[in-house]
Amino acid sequence: MRLFQSLLGIAIFGFAFSVVQAQSDAAPQISIGNGAKNWITTEGVRRADGTLTFSEVQIDGNGWLVIHPFENGAPNGDKYVASTYLKDGTNSDVSIKVYKGLQTGEMFIVMLHRDVNENQVLDFVFVDEQNVMDTAVFEGSTMIGHAIPAP
Repeated sequence: MRLFQSLLGIAIFGFAFSVVQAQSDAAPQISIGNGAKNWITTEGVRRADGTLTFSEVQIDGNGWLVIHPFENGAPNGDKYVASTYLKDGTNSDVSIKVYKGLQTGEMFIVMLHRDVNENQVLDFVFVDEQNVMDTAVFEGSTMIGHAIPAP
C-alpha cells in the first residue's frame, strides 16, 4: 500500500496521527495537519451544491488544493475528485467544485500539492510507488492536509 494511502487511512480514526515508516526504527514520524508556511483553514467551510469554499488557504509556492475521496470507509489517495489552482501566498475564499457530488457528512481529504513544473496543470501521474508528479506539500514530516466531513 502506498505511504500516502496509509497516512490517509489512519486519519479516519483521529484526524491527527503519526506513523513510523517501515524502513527503519529511527524513521521520522509523519503527521497530517497545517504547517507554519502552508495551511488550509477548515473551520467554517461553506458548501453550495457540489462546491466547497475554504476561507483561507496558504501555500508557499504555486500549487493545488486537491480533494481525495473516501471509498468504502477509507481514503483513496490514488484518485482525486476536485482540484483548484492556487497562487503562491494567501488565497482567500477558495472555491473548489467536487464533480462527483457531495453528501452532508461525507468524509474526504483536502490537501495541498505543489505545481512542480509550474505549468498550471495538475500532474497527478504516479512517478513511483507513493508520489505523483505534482507532489504533496510537506513541512518537515507534516503533510499539509485534513480529513474532514462535507458540510
